[in-house]
Amino acid sequence: MPSFKLVSKFKPMGDQPQAIEKLVANLDMGVLRQTLLGVTGSGKTFTMANVIERVQKPTLVISHNKTLAAQLYQEFKEFFPESAMHYFVSYYDYYQPEAYIPSTDTYIEKDAKINELIDGLRHASTASLLTRNDVIIVASVSCIYGIGDPEEYEKVANELKIGQKISPREVARYLVLLQYHRNDFDPRQGEFRIRGDMVEIHSPSGEEIIVVEFSGNSIEKITVRKVGTLNPKPYTPNPIKIFPAKHFVTPRQKLELAIKNIKQEAKERVAYFKKSGKLLEAQRLAERTNFDMEMLKETGYCNGIENYSRHLSFREPGSPPYTLIDYFNYAYGQQGDRDSLGVPVSKNWLCFIDESHATVPQLRGMYEGDFARKKTLVEYGFRLPSAIDNRPLKFPEFNKKVGPIIYVSATPADYELKMSVCKKLEAGSRKSEVAIAEQLIRPTGLLDPKIEVRKTAGQIKDVIREIKKRVAKKERSLVLALTKRLAEDIAEYLAEAGIKTTYLHSEIKTLDRPEILKDLRLGNYDAVVGINLLREGLDLPEVSFIAILDADKEGFLRNERTLLQITGRAARHLNGEVIMYADTVTDSMKRAMGETERRRQIQADYNAEHSITPQQIQKEIRKSLLEEAKGRQEEELAPLIPQGPKKDVLKALEREMKRAAKEMNFELAARIRDQIKKISKP
Repeated sequence: MPSFKLVSKFKPMGDQPQAIEKLVANLDMGVLRQTLLGVTGSGKTFTMANVIERVQKPTLVISHNKTLAAQLYQEFKEFFPESAMHYFVSYYDYYQPEAYIPSTDTYIEKDAKINELIDGLRHASTASLLTRNDVIIVASVSCIYGIGDPEEYEKVANELKIGQKISPREVARYLVLLQYHRNDFDPRQGEFRIRGDMVEIHSPSGEEIIVVEFSGNSIEKITVRKVGTLNPKPYTPNPIKIFPAKHFVTPRQKLELAIKNIKQEAKERVAYFKKSGKLLEAQRLAERTNFDMEMLKETGYCNGIENYSRHLSFREPGSPPYTLIDYFNYAYGQQGDRDSLGVPVSKNWLCFIDESHATVPQLRGMYEGDFARKKTLVEYGFRLPSAIDNRPLKFPEFNKKVGPIIYVSATPADYELKMSVCKKLEAGSRKSEVAIAEQLIRPTGLLDPKIEVRKTAGQIKDVIREIKKRVAKKERSLVLALTKRLAEDIAEYLAEAGIKTTYLHSEIKTLDRPEILKDLRLGNYDAVVGINLLREGLDLPEVSFIAILDADKEGFLRNERTLLQITGRAARHLNGEVIMYADTVTDSMKRAMGETERRRQIQADYNAEHSITPQQIQKEIRKSLLEEAKGRQEEELAPLIPQGPKKDVLKALEREMKRAAKEMNFELAARIRDQIKKISKP
């Protein structure tokens, strides 16, 4: 039975069948790099899903921003409801990296707020890779950052089975070694509690609650309840694998050796500073390292543990870190699958780089910025030299570790086109062909939107008039500005003009971004003002109008590819229209308008030849990740809610809320308070 079963009421149409056939044929021939060039709205995601079903391989989809990654995750989740579908992005809601500015002698301590939901989704990803073959992960470029050795991660995982001779105390000891925390009042993901002869384990993914029941000193029963599903039915696996609560884990016997190696490096570095007359740096480094090593020795963890990852993984200096890509290679590799440098690599899984024109430059540029910051920290004694090896992959390292890649974009860059070459052996001589599958026809018959250029004088007032025209027809609009401040100011101005609007840029929290776009689709907003996040891949069929302000300001935000991507956001609507506000028509504008007109002509000719009448896209509005998280939290709270008449339930909940507050468990108290408000509503 196939591992990947595509579920959809649609069948490939337009250009999709030939694109699917070409991509699959190239993969069968061993082509490692190819491109899917598909216009916006042509169903590239559906094509990707069909390729996955045809080749039956675990898949990593890399996206350049979290908003688009969340959208892709939800789409693939619908296409493959029976497969292990996961979302892997940076788990920080806020992140200020550790840094030092020598010119002002300013040390900036690392400051970050971890999003528990996203952290759980990351753990679910790695656990599935090591236990299943039907895995699809949609990831941001954070997939090239270190997360620890997959082999050690699997080795330290503890297996529990019915009849096993082990006591609750011993299980608790194992869990602590795996970085779980004991919480007997209100356990969350990565925590556990003991109740008599029962140990309740909340998985690091936040998706499962595992209850282990004992009879004396042996396991009598194992029950697992899925969290975040309606009416979840508990099941009884035997055995069950308990994975670590943290990705950076090292077995106790190896940890002692790692600590010894770290101390030796610190000793040598401190001696170097003293010899160079840098006594402050020597003292600073010695104090920090000694403190961190004490924490590691006592608890197996310390803040900034990732900076010691090379020692904890026993890697050679300068070697690449272990990343999500290594989990794919470790899980699906075969004996002997290694590159010329001995790095494990596998052709048994597939990689799509979505919106490759934007994602590839991100993958290419991550290392240099990280290195410059770390180098300064090392030079001034804030970190050991080995901290530099806690880094993202270099682009050549990424390419060596990944097997077959399909670049996906409406506007692929020169790099992707250059790499997409298929070498065939014909009549004894090698012949090269371009490995590019073009997808210009939309299954709905929709054409690319019309483009008009208008002067910048009075552009905001003109934008307001155009948006109000669409509001009258219950259509939505996007406005593209050049800066965050300008986006916020324009949103405020539009609101004053009676338009329901908000702004969207990189400072908006990860899980709030899809929520804003959902509200736009629902009509809670008439328009959204943005800068860079309202471009690639966003699926907004209700948007019929796009205003591009300052379109003649040549640069990254107004080059040919960017303008084509922005224009594509209106390509899912029957009345799609784009207005570029500019005082001159730049070369980028000319090329973007020329390419749009070329595509419109091809699409119109196809429609005429096949008697196709363009149809408006109708797409279901899904629950956002934030709504799924809220549902999961409510479900976790459900066991706390007593049964009975409403009046008695409210009294009982108030008692529990006061008790939680008295015990200074304010988070639980707040959750119960919210439940009281919900129940109190008439």
